[in-house]
Amino acid sequence: MKIEILGSGCAKCRALEERAKEAVKKTGIDASVEHIFDLDKIIQRGAFSTPALSVDGKIVFSGGLPSVDELIKIIRGD
Repeated sequence: MKIEILGSGCAKCRALEERAKEAVKKTGIDASVEHIFDLDKIIQRGAFSTPALSVDGKIVFSGGLPSVDELIKIIRGD
């Protein structure tokens, strides 16, 4: 599984990255977490509100900062 954090590097973007890493660790899912900072790449992926979270190329959350528990549900597809 490939998880991408899409955002400029602001405090919320960095917090989402840390929370996503924690969610992956808690679930034990085999996933990589990458932070995309490049605005052109963020727009190409369809994220117009940041921070955004992409799982396997699909935007699954944007414009806020979900909790670790919410991220676990998002990542699992619950």
